[in-house]
Amino acid sequence: MTFVVARRALAAVAVSLAAAALVPGAALAHGPVRQKLSKKIEIDAPAAKVWAIVGNFQDIGWLPAVAKTEGSGDNTPDVAKRKLTLKNGGEIEESLNKYDAAGMTLAYRIDKVDVKVLPVTNYAANITVTPNGDKSTVEWKAAYYRGYMNNDPPPELNEDAANNAVGAIFDAGLAALKAKAEGK
Repeated sequence: MTFVVARRALAAVAVSLAAAALVPGAALAHGPVRQKLSKKIEIDAPAAKVWAIVGNFQDIGWLPAVAKTEGSGDNTPDVAKRKLTLKNGGEIEESLNKYDAAGMTLAYRIDKVDVKVLPVTNYAANITVTPNGDKSTVEWKAAYYRGYMNNDPPPELNEDAANNAVGAIFDAGLAALKAKAEGK
């Protein structure tokens, strides 16, 4: 009888050790990590002039990739929507989350985009204009996930692709905003 009990105890220990060995492996298998990107630019124009361009959620025509903007809801948070038609034919639908004219900041999210157009999911961003004497500083920040939400994403939908795409939009957009605000 003791031999059978000892054998069962040994078997239970072996199963427990095998299960414990699997736990670290499970911890290595994870999905995407939220990415964050922030870019700033100094503009040789007063903040009020820059905010007049950025602060109209219904018109993001200063963004080079955008061919047309259609919107509704003015600058009312949780009501305002815009649809961007890109020069390459892609479309992006966005909603305004927060709007603070006095603080010169707005926050928005992407509601709908094909990952072939922009390889991200769950994208949210904000743009802030800060006075800096007779100049201004614009900061554009975003948080998002890569375009492929499961493990082992294809290269065109991985974190690098998402970061490169969002970074390129920020760089081109901030440069174009600077040129427009400075009258160049």
